[in-house]
Amino acid sequence: MARRVSMPAADDLFRPTTGADQAAPEQRRPRRVRAVADDAPADAEAQESGLKRPSGRVRHDEKMTVYVTADELLDIEHARLTLRRHHGLAVDRGRLVREALALVLADLEAQGTDSALVQRLLDE
Repeated sequence: MARRVSMPAADDLFRPTTGADQAAPEQRRPRRVRAVADDAPADAEAQESGLKRPSGRVRHDEKMTVYVTADELLDIEHARLTLRRHHGLAVDRGRLVREALALVLADLEAQGTDSALVQRLLDE
């Protein structure tokens, strides 16, 4: 005789909950968090100077693996949470890294030898 396991129906799993475990509506504070716009227009200044903008939230065809230390990963996660908490920007780690990379590369293109990247690499 085969034994069948009884599983709850989807309606039971995804039903709205009520009761004492939920805060009263007047006690709930809505959080305003916005995702960074996918197709945010580049500033006129950046377009005129020919500076590149990060790709943002699009399908990326290329992949690059970067290894970071545990402390660097924590710093990235802390920055992501700070952007969300203090600025209302919901960004993932990849988007954060692409934005930071775009800033560094734009500085390198604009400043050359005087860029922060060149100076940090020379100091190593």
